[in-house]
Amino acid sequence: MAFSAILTIPMTNPFSSIASDLGRTVAQAKPLLLKLDNADTTLRPSENKWAQKEILGHLLDSASNNHQRFVRAAQQGSLTFPGYDQNFLVELERFADIDWNFLVDFWAAYNRFLAHVINSLPAETAKVICNIGNNEPATLEWIAGDYVAHLKHHLNQILGQTFATDYGK
Repeated sequence: MAFSAILTIPMTNPFSSIASDLGRTVAQAKPLLLKLDNADTTLRPSENKWAQKEILGHLLDSASNNHQRFVRAAQQGSLTFPGYDQNFLVELERFADIDWNFLVDFWAAYNRFLAHVINSLPAETAKVICNIGNNEPATLEWIAGDYVAHLKHHLNQILGQTFATDYGK
């Protein structure tokens, strides 16, 4: 009796490694961030530079915007989404007025959740094309990876060169 078997190789989900990287980064950064002083994190290094609180606040804005990008692109199969004026949002939301420990806890919790969301994205959505603001079209996989690289870049601004990233180079 002869039979033929079809060998199926499971497709690995490219989002898994991105989600793991995000989770690891948050776990490493949170205790380092909590060592910083509330008053010191409020000070701007110069008039046109954000304070550490404002950088972390910007990362919360980034998390919020990217959360919607991730789930909407996965749901719709494509995405056209506006960019956002980061300086306007930082000024509007007055992150310097918020307690540092609260900002750190909120940032860490939101990003742990985003790691879960990214890990839950179906592999077939990795190649979904997204159009954001005036930027070149990009895949959802690229956007998720860029989100983590951007986060590490700004954490390095707060903590010094702690996380490896090519973002901004």
